[in-house]
Amino acid sequence: MKILIIFIISLSLLILHPIGTKASGKPKEIKNNIFGIHIHDENDLEEAAKLVNSKGGDWGYVTIVIRKDDRNTQKWQESFNKMRRYHLIPILRIATRPQNGGWEKPSFDEIDGWVSFLDNLNWVTKNRYLVIGNEPNHAKEWGNELNPEEYSNYLYQFSKKLKEVSNDFFILPAGFDASAPTDAIHMDEAQYLQKMVNENENVFEYIDGWSSHSYPNPNFSALATKNGRLSIKTYEWELSLLKNLGFKRDLPVFITETGWIHSKNGRNGNLKPSRLSDRFLTAYKDIWLADERIVAVTPFILNYQESPFDIFSWKDIEGEFYEFYYEVQKIEKVKGNPIQNRALKVIALLFPKIIKKDGLSYGLAYAKNTGQSIWIRGLVERINDGFRSHNIIPIYQKTIEPGSSGLIFISENILTAK
Repeated sequence: MKILIIFIISLSLLILHPIGTKASGKPKEIKNNIFGIHIHDENDLEEAAKLVNSKGGDWGYVTIVIRKDDRNTQKWQESFNKMRRYHLIPILRIATRPQNGGWEKPSFDEIDGWVSFLDNLNWVTKNRYLVIGNEPNHAKEWGNELNPEEYSNYLYQFSKKLKEVSNDFFILPAGFDASAPTDAIHMDEAQYLQKMVNENENVFEYIDGWSSHSYPNPNFSALATKNGRLSIKTYEWELSLLKNLGFKRDLPVFITETGWIHSKNGRNGNLKPSRLSDRFLTAYKDIWLADERIVAVTPFILNYQESPFDIFSWKDIEGEFYEFYYEVQKIEKVKGNPIQNRALKVIALLFPKIIKKDGLSYGLAYAKNTGQSIWIRGLVERINDGFRSHNIIPIYQKTIEPGSSGLIFISENILTAK
């Protein structure tokens, strides 16, 4: 009787139109919200969503670091599930672990373990955005060594193995410090990239986009209107450099780090937080939103209260956001529409061929959501099994998240598919 009542109440849902998907991994071919933020941990996800999905926006980005000693599948799956609920697209940066005042050098022997771990997660979207490493032209980021040849081979092998497992991995090389000189502990980015290409001319064969640390230098304090290598448009110089090195493809840009340093009293010559609002507004409205090559901008960092990164934080030590957080929040944004894999497993068919609608026969089934999208009661989902598209309409529970099960109306052709 309960099922029958649910069925009668839910018949009206069939007047809704199904939602389709596109089979494309190119983020600029769909509606895309470039707003994002770099976060330190999952406790900042809700406030990140309030920032990047504000003012008409949806499906903004978060960049977050995952360390080799933090590869807990349950923990990261729960984090991805939270991002899914908040409509946040993760950009995951691969890291090792702190060592001797810097970071341990990555091991080639650990690549397979990384690939297996990353592939076993149910990602938020079809595109699985990954950044391989961080500023390797700093010795402290590579086991206190400057070794562009080694990073070249590491990037190539890592990206190749990821692509062999799934082409859904959307791979970005490490962001570089474009302001670094060549000395005992740094290497000029142009020199570093040249050495990488000299070591392996195919080093970028498997990458899908460019990760840029486009900081307003010198001293992370330059005007937003500045151009060139040491500006918030550093990515333009980097793309030109790639062309000069013989790289032919046009890569979409992910500004995974940017931003101005500040201090409340303007100490050490830093900008006062009140001066950052105009700079961010200029950066977004006149530069980043106007550049069709940019997929995401995730300034560094939403909330960090310890030295040396507290001077980049968008939140102060009292737990209050600075004015520029609210000014960026007010900027008009795009309602993003990222591609998500949609799949299900029918556990039990309760009633076959209950009703016909638009040439399809619908039955009532109990099914498990094995895809990436959250099924919402009353909204039609179109699921493609690789051969045909099928419609389902969730009717109980209110939401059915990936890994969960519930009652759905389901078109006959999926019930009879082999």
